[in-house]
Amino acid sequence: MTTDEIGSRAARHRHSPAPAPNSAGSIPPSAGGKKPKKKRILLKIFLGLVILGILGLLAGLGLFWSYAKDAPKLDDEKLSATVSSKLYDINNEVFEELGAEKREMIKPTDVPQLLKDAVVSVEDKRFYKHSGVDPIRILGSAFSNFKTGGLQGGSTLTQQLIKLSYFSTSEKDQNLKRKAQEAWLAIQLEKEKSKEEILTYYINKVYMANGLYGMETAAQTYYGKTLSELSLPQTALLAGMPQAPNDYDPYVKPDIAKERRDVVLYTMKENEKITQKEYDEAKATPIDDGLQPLKQSNDNRKIVDNYIKEVIDEVEAMGKNIYTDGLDIYTNLDMNAQKHLYDIINTDQYVDYPDADFQVTSTVIDVKTGQVKAQIGGRNIPDDVQLGTNFANETDRDVGSTMKPIADYGPAIENLNYSTGRIMMDKPTTYEGTNIPVTNADMQYYGALTMRKAIMYSRNTTAIQTFDAVGSDKSAEFLKSLGIEFKDIVAANAISSNTSELGGNKYGVSSLKLAAAYAAFGNMGVYNKPYYVNKIVYQDGSEEVTQTESHRAMKDSTAYMMTDMLKDVINGGTAFNAAVPGLVQAGKTGTANYTDEDLVKMGASESSSIAPDSTFVGYTPHYAVSVWTGYRNRLTPIPFEYWGTASSVYREMMTYLSEGTATDDWTMPDSVIRSGSELYVKGAYEEQLLPSNTGYTSSTSWEAPVSSEPTSSSSTVPSSETPVSQSSDAPVSSTQAPEPPTPSSTEEPPITSTEVPPEQSSAPPEQNNASRSGRSSSG
Repeated sequence: MTTDEIGSRAARHRHSPAPAPNSAGSIPPSAGGKKPKKKRILLKIFLGLVILGILGLLAGLGLFWSYAKDAPKLDDEKLSATVSSKLYDINNEVFEELGAEKREMIKPTDVPQLLKDAVVSVEDKRFYKHSGVDPIRILGSAFSNFKTGGLQGGSTLTQQLIKLSYFSTSEKDQNLKRKAQEAWLAIQLEKEKSKEEILTYYINKVYMANGLYGMETAAQTYYGKTLSELSLPQTALLAGMPQAPNDYDPYVKPDIAKERRDVVLYTMKENEKITQKEYDEAKATPIDDGLQPLKQSNDNRKIVDNYIKEVIDEVEAMGKNIYTDGLDIYTNLDMNAQKHLYDIINTDQYVDYPDADFQVTSTVIDVKTGQVKAQIGGRNIPDDVQLGTNFANETDRDVGSTMKPIADYGPAIENLNYSTGRIMMDKPTTYEGTNIPVTNADMQYYGALTMRKAIMYSRNTTAIQTFDAVGSDKSAEFLKSLGIEFKDIVAANAISSNTSELGGNKYGVSSLKLAAAYAAFGNMGVYNKPYYVNKIVYQDGSEEVTQTESHRAMKDSTAYMMTDMLKDVINGGTAFNAAVPGLVQAGKTGTANYTDEDLVKMGASESSSIAPDSTFVGYTPHYAVSVWTGYRNRLTPIPFEYWGTASSVYREMMTYLSEGTATDDWTMPDSVIRSGSELYVKGAYEEQLLPSNTGYTSSTSWEAPVSSEPTSSSSTVPSSETPVSQSSDAPVSSTQAPEPPTPSSTEEPPITSTEVPPEQSSAPPEQNNASRSGRSSSG
């Protein structure tokens, strides 16, 4: 192409018209226009985000530094020391210091490679690669936990050491400021110490359950060996314990401990620290392989071990770690009372026991405050058991007729205004809606008697009838207000706490709950939730005082009237064995029965002289004490002559508690009216009239007892259709209230060959044979 042609073509291009709009009236994209404009907008957005990111990063760094600059200084003593917590009794005397035991330290050069591999594998597999904080670990921990079932957390071993040395381990205290300071100190520590030194600090510092700190201490205590002498499965067990020492305690929770040990072994295999064969052999090793019996740290520890367990649980429920937070914990423990209760239960100085296997649990509560003053969770507990099951709080055993005041008669006074003189019919009775009979311990019926006498002699039939009159909903509501809640309430709960055979509650009522419930009667209807910890003082000097959770569980009239009747249970009824001369007190016995199925398993014939559980709970205006007795194996019966052991333990303990204490009585509230020997709710009048077809009159209160065996000749037995008199809302005054028809003061209920008069017996004659065919019953 010539020069002229090129110039001509260029000239034509310069003078050519602009592209014409398309059919839609817009300029084709190829012509330019908005595309460059969109690019410029996106570029501006990108640059804006970058600037915001930089500003956010700078702000974050500034915030991090504002927190980090106030972090404590690194200190070898802090890194080495354990932080023990002290437990004080009511006299401000230390009775236990958790973490104060002798600690065996190990040097970095003496840490076995097997232990290093185990700890690093399960806690921080990138330990030798990071500089104190591991961003990769933080970002990947969620995914790792999802895949492996939660084997790793976000903190490095270095951060864990810092947390144990300087900060609270409670989750509620893990705020942003604390996390920033923890990370800063971890980075600084990695600059000052070698990896081997940091790992050794951790191994020497961690809590290992049973009051032990450091893995070398645990190795020597648990196995009688040094760390270097432990086998692979033993090493793995110790390496896995620090994350939850009490849960992974092989003495107390061997199954959970084995699961954790096997997790450590798995991580070691995954990190190629052990072979598949080593993993399989170690996993197959029993968790108790090589474990040595534990020794109590001191004489007091055995006496207060159950109490310490409850204190630990209560502190942890407050979000604190008793082993790592260095707390001063002021408890409600009366050490002198605790020692005396321990001696009563664990020696033969005060009470005779049938054998060494016979078990006793007991709880002492301050009636006015709900403070647990003393508690024993078992008898003859082995020396190698620490923080074991506290059977005073955790139980599925039956408390028998101690249910009657709180499930039947108390709710009847509260909701139906029953008086203590209300006439009831001890007659043939069945559980409502069934043909299952309810019988009494002596297999007899007394006919007409007052509610006071029904409670005094623990009649089952009247208890069931009262429960039916109150209704299960009101009974459950009353029980709940006293801290006792069942999944289901059935009629059998009127006389028993364990009613699983009749479709009801399958758990028992602990001595703790029972004492607290009866304490509400003694506290004029105000319930205090029982508690162990009074105050916590933290390392910085701040305090947290525990407040009693209190509420009115019942009217003062209900509490006073029930207490008045329960006095008679001790003063002449089934609990005569609990009497303390000169002491004003109230209480109730409870004895459980075996079912026919139980008797078959035991190879025993039907007999009213054996029982699996015997309970007593009593109180004064100052203390409530509950006692359960029986055997760990429920099918081992309590011999008849030891049914009164529970009330004997109570008597001895209440005698001690009452020394130097005023023997005052309860003051009758204005809401109650006394007429003769009976009490009435003010403003509620009951016509205590007997059905005309019973054959009873007010002048013939007691008739010969009627056998529970079928008979056609007795004209004095009320028929099953005989109605119980209903209450009236008519008012009553102290000057107008008529004396209700009650048993003559000179006549006592007749005694049969199966019931010994209270003043002659050595045990309460009140086991209840509610139904041999249906369930275990109570008395």
